[in-house]
Amino acid sequence: MPPIPELEVIRKAQILEAALKTISASGYANVTMDDICRAAGLSKGGLAHYYRSKNELFIAVFKEFFERIFQRSKQTMALYENPIDKLLSFDWLYDRNDPDVNVGYPVLFDCMSLAVREKEYRSLFHDWFENWVSLLKDAIDDGLKKGIFRNLDSESTARAISAVYQGIATRWYLDSASHPTEWAVESFKKAIKGLLLPNNI
Repeated sequence: MPPIPELEVIRKAQILEAALKTISASGYANVTMDDICRAAGLSKGGLAHYYRSKNELFIAVFKEFFERIFQRSKQTMALYENPIDKLLSFDWLYDRNDPDVNVGYPVLFDCMSLAVREKEYRSLFHDWFENWVSLLKDAIDDGLKKGIFRNLDSESTARAISAVYQGIATRWYLDSASHPTEWAVESFKKAIKGLLLPNNI
């Protein structure tokens, strides 16, 4: 009997969600395919039908989850008219009560550690960075057209803003005692406004 496409989509989503939660909770190095089978309620053969290795599955989890984060980011930015507000709309990345934050950072850091030595994961990070830069650049270009920003190179500024968000997020997540949420939000706002409107800071 041939596979039913709708059921295949549902089953893949079930596997990816189970793998995401399992890897986030225990760490990529500590999770086995058996763990993911149990979490997804599948046999080894059932899981292998979709993903032949933990590496293949983790890459799929990373891509799927962070596509979700990008879509959420676009929706959040779309709530604002002013390009500056769009570029400052990521304070939800520093909310420990947010389910995406709690699941996402451990997966992100796992992927970063793998990217140190593995080219395939560096390629994932390249795509991750470029997606953020594109998202931010669109808002900067809009600000340039409206005359809100002047004398900015939109791409290099977008890369700098992306780096500000990531650097602050790393300290906030890994050392919240010294880098609390209030510090994170105030710091990224000051840094980004300084890049966009240097004469007003």
